[in-house]
Amino acid sequence: MKENMLRYWPIITIIIITAGSCAKQANPAGGPKDTEPPKIVKSVPLNSTINYKGKSIAVTFDEYVVLDKINEKFMVSPPMNIKPKIYVRGKSLMVEFQEELKDSTTYTFYFQDAIRDLNERNPLNNFQFVFSTGKIIDSLSVTGNVLDSYTLETEKNTLVLMYRNTADSAPKKILPDYLTQADINGGFRINNVKEGKYKIYALQDNNNNKKYDPADEAFAFIDSVADIIPARNFLPEPKTVDTIKPKNKKATVIPLKDKKATVVPLINGEYKLFMFTAAKKAHYLSSSGRKLPYLLTYTLSIPPDTSKFEFSIPDYKEKDYLIEKNPAQDTIMIWLRDSSLYSKPQINSIIKYPFTDSTGTIVYKRDTVPMRFLASRTSKAREATSIYKYSTNMLNNMLKPGQQIIFSSQTPFMQPYTSRIKLYESATTAKIDIPFALIMDSSNSRKYYLKAKLKEGGKYTLITDSAAFGDIYGEVSDSTGINFSVNTTNSYGRLTINIQNGTGDLIIQLLGDKEKLIAEKKLKNEKSAEFPMLEKGNYRFRVIYDLNGDGKWTTGDFDKKRQPEPVSYYPDEIEIKIDWEVQQDWDVGIKNFKNQKLKTKVEQNR
Repeated sequence: MKENMLRYWPIITIIIITAGSCAKQANPAGGPKDTEPPKIVKSVPLNSTINYKGKSIAVTFDEYVVLDKINEKFMVSPPMNIKPKIYVRGKSLMVEFQEELKDSTTYTFYFQDAIRDLNERNPLNNFQFVFSTGKIIDSLSVTGNVLDSYTLETEKNTLVLMYRNTADSAPKKILPDYLTQADINGGFRINNVKEGKYKIYALQDNNNNKKYDPADEAFAFIDSVADIIPARNFLPEPKTVDTIKPKNKKATVIPLKDKKATVVPLINGEYKLFMFTAAKKAHYLSSSGRKLPYLLTYTLSIPPDTSKFEFSIPDYKEKDYLIEKNPAQDTIMIWLRDSSLYSKPQINSIIKYPFTDSTGTIVYKRDTVPMRFLASRTSKAREATSIYKYSTNMLNNMLKPGQQIIFSSQTPFMQPYTSRIKLYESATTAKIDIPFALIMDSSNSRKYYLKAKLKEGGKYTLITDSAAFGDIYGEVSDSTGINFSVNTTNSYGRLTINIQNGTGDLIIQLLGDKEKLIAEKKLKNEKSAEFPMLEKGNYRFRVIYDLNGDGKWTTGDFDKKRQPEPVSYYPDEIEIKIDWEVQQDWDVGIKNFKNQKLKTKVEQNR
């Protein structure tokens, strides 16, 4: 009997395994995918509880949840000095307070879309939890819009802050009473606000301290105190809807997974905030670097006033380097000429520049700045055998009437050999010599202009023999020839903009694709601006209301209570075709206007 059992044991084992497999429970393949966000089953305390004196919050969901970027997305209003401890325990979200709650205060906890289900990561959008330590839940709300003051586009990751303390020092020194984050359209809404008078600000909080640090943070403020009263309260918040059948035609739909999305209404709020970055006021060396072995770059916070920037290298003379400044005079480039110098991995440069000390006094500071460059093993500081190359501004070998030829180089030019450069007009049977002059840019050693009398519709040949151009490092160009033409005036369009309801100094800017600045006209008493020689295409206009008459856009200054100079955009694109002349009227009476439809188009192009 035992022998028979042993003989059939392999077969018995297979039967047992097969039976076990058949009996094993498994999830059915396929089926509808879960697209629903987690649902709240209960919470302790209940949402909107009053007289709450507890030390934590627990919110339980119908499924297991996870937290996505909770440190970035979570906010509490009013802010706490010590951030609450937030974690997940099973199906519950836990929030533990790390400090005592204020008396008679409504607290709002913003989670945005940080709470998601475990399996499919479906977000619970715009989740807020509210309670009060007093007898009532504050129920007023404040709405507005935050825009970049120069482009009138929305700003990302912008906080909106509200203060009961209306002192100008408040946003720099203390935490706000209320805060929220502007949405993707720049709109904001702060709920559960107590009746009273407030100052409202917007801030791009680079160091996450919820305070305005003027050195580098974008900021906005309203000029007056906001009086928040029940008579000016606003409608309830919108809810998440299915985007297959949108109910709000004026909504921007942000696509998410499984054709579900959050509809973000285009809020036209009461308070308008225009973000700006304040101009630097203190003198200091903001950066220095050596990206190339032979190029040292120093950047000053603001251009020197009466003091100069001085540079030297011990044991080397001025002839061993070339000093160049940008047009704004705040960036200094040092081109090293001596190979024994630029082949060194470290150069100890000595600079003198204006510096604002702790008392606000401008002094002349002397620094030793080590400039390091570590070349790779496979490369040398310079390759003397490489072919020197330059570029020109001729697009498709074509110039506009009156346009000069510009030669540009990556390194400083040495004096060109004009005897090795020939310019001809290509006639039907012969080539005619055209006299020309080569003139170096007054502030840029890497740019030369060729000035010559070129006729509309003319065809020309530019020949540069070998070594006609070269740089200060001894590299020279190869011989080359370029055939080019000068277009006729009727190959372009002309656009004249006629200004209506414009007062004071104005700057009219012509913009191309992605709002690239093409040209600008400064108007004082004139009522029109003409833009000739335009390529065919679509163009836009921006006007700067030049309030201080300095001929440029001026940013804001919170210390001086000065808003940035307002701008506005022409409400549509203007099409230009070849040999077209367009006259367009523009009422610039409304400041800080931009067509929302065109704003969205620009945003998509970016």
